[in-house]
Amino acid sequence: MTDLQEVDLKSRAAYVSWTSATIRYSDLDPNGHVNNGAINAFFEDGRVQFRGERMVSLGEDILAGFVLVNFSVEYLKALHYPGLVDIGTVVTRVGRSSYVLGQAIFQDELCFSTSETITVCLNEETQKSQPISDDLRLILEGAAAK
Repeated sequence: MTDLQEVDLKSRAAYVSWTSATIRYSDLDPNGHVNNGAINAFFEDGRVQFRGERMVSLGEDILAGFVLVNFSVEYLKALHYPGLVDIGTVVTRVGRSSYVLGQAIFQDELCFSTSETITVCLNEETQKSQPISDDLRLILEGAAAK
């Protein structure tokens, strides 16, 4: 897997795809902080937005051929209700059969959490990894940090 460019995940300027989410009262833990499950769901919203925005030209089958194999999160600051968050997504690496997305959750310029997700292209019949198509590779490289 090759790094496309060193990315500062805590900087809004790093991201090529954005979506927003509303913090709900039900997202809170007993301490009044947004819980990790809600934060992880915000990251999922960002990945879904990224696919819909960047990979739509590949058709609906694109979703079936991938599996998430690693998801890591760094929780930097506590989020509180009420509020809105912005979720940024960028491609940080593209390999032979996998790619890595970097993400962060922001309110204004303040970064509250970052994540990295490794996704592998999967052959549905063999359930083994397979090379990323040339079309998808172009899309992913085009969505890398500038």
